[in-house]
Amino acid sequence: MHVAPVGGTAVQDHVALAEIELCGELIIAASTADEDRLSLESIDEVLRVAEERGDGSRAQ
Repeated sequence: MHVAPVGGTAVQDHVALAEIELCGELIIAASTADEDRLSLESIDEVLRVAEERGDGSRAQ
């Protein structure tokens, strides 16, 4: 078994960290929602889908 040495030499996976952050945001949104499930529109809003596309459009 190989363990990374202490001292800040660990490599960070920025994509994985971003995915973990988005999952956390979805969990928070789901826990505060009035409905049983988040709608697709609510999920898109939490994940900022329109912002990522840069044009403000939504998926059909």
